[in-house]
Amino acid sequence: MGFIAWIVLGALSGWIASKIMDKDQQMGAIENIIVGIIGASIGGFIFNLIGASGVTGLNIWSIIVAVIGSCILLYIVNKIKR
Repeated sequence: MGFIAWIVLGALSGWIASKIMDKDQQMGAIENIIVGIIGASIGGFIFNLIGASGVTGLNIWSIIVAVIGSCILLYIVNKIKR
């Protein structure tokens, strides 16, 4: 997957995760991209552990995996900040 595809996947998944975790007002576009890219890595790792495919390209499955990973990342960061 190319550099631009990672940015698009990160932006979309980070934005969706920030909406789900109610962090949208606190996060900007760059933070959404960073959370989405790190979340895609976390989600891909977790899904590979359970035997499913992780991020496979710019498609719906990869967005779902990245959103789940991003939500996990935002949950962990929220717990650390408290």
